[in-house]
Amino acid sequence: MAEDGIRTRVWRSGTLEAENFPFEEVSDYLDQPDCLVWADLVAPDEELLTQLAEELSLDRHAIEDSVAEHERPKATRYASHLFVTTSAITHDEETHELITSRISAFGLPRGFVTVRLDNNFDMDAVVQRWDDNGDLIKFGPRALIHGLLDEVVDGYFAAVESLDDEIERVEDILFDENPKVANQSQRKTFALRKSLVQARRAILPMREVVNTVMRRVSEEDKNAELAPYFEDLYDHVLRAAEWTESLRDIITSIFETNLSLADARMNAVMKKLTSWAAIIAVPTAITGYFGQNVPYPGFAQEWGFLLSLVSIVLIAGGLYLLFKRKEWL
Repeated sequence: MAEDGIRTRVWRSGTLEAENFPFEEVSDYLDQPDCLVWADLVAPDEELLTQLAEELSLDRHAIEDSVAEHERPKATRYASHLFVTTSAITHDEETHELITSRISAFGLPRGFVTVRLDNNFDMDAVVQRWDDNGDLIKFGPRALIHGLLDEVVDGYFAAVESLDDEIERVEDILFDENPKVANQSQRKTFALRKSLVQARRAILPMREVVNTVMRRVSEEDKNAELAPYFEDLYDHVLRAAEWTESLRDIITSIFETNLSLADARMNAVMKKLTSWAAIIAVPTAITGYFGQNVPYPGFAQEWGFLLSLVSIVLIAGGLYLLFKRKEWL
């Protein structure tokens, strides 16, 4: 990398000419009509952003949005450039957390600048995608925008598929009677629900982002050669959004089922406690009754004690069999 946090490339007439050159040379290459320049900035400071805005005549509002941590994904067309900001997502299978990374891009007539807040997003994969589709470089920044958005959307599919696998594992243990497993299922369900909310926030706005870029490309590309690529990209975004929505419905059903199962388990526990309380109440009542300090049939007699003992066993046993038949025990 030419400088810390900065990566550069230049193509001349569709062929890669140089990379990792000083950032100060970007404006020089942009002045040459047969060059296409790309610069990638990671966690840039205010001074670098000011230099970027001055050299490339970028709108200050777009510059501010590019480093805002909670900016919503969007695409905005300015007089001199197209500004796009989006969120890439990855699902960590070890921690079960969804990692979100912000990427912003400025599309110039002969240049493309990306701004990232961190290194979570794999820009090498985007560069490899550009190299694999070298025949598209002749279309300029539009091809670079497509490669970036295509890699981001593919990341959506990978993350959502991983979440789908997690949901299937939760479904497998949903009806387990082990209290520890049931508690684990509830925790996983809540974590997955949170991750799907984050994924939805990143994916749903992407439909409008791709749609805006696609309209801009259609207006600028007289031959409309890139239009099929963006239409395919838009279709992928719709599929990712629909998949996310279906998973949200499934996780909501699992969440509600968990609550219903918890209520059912509580009812079963209450039935058992009530049944045993009724059974225990019988000997308590009989022994309490025959323990009165007044004469009664069998008072101070051996057969009186046997009568009370037989009554306890028969009545308690009868209640036990009754509750067992009703599946309360």
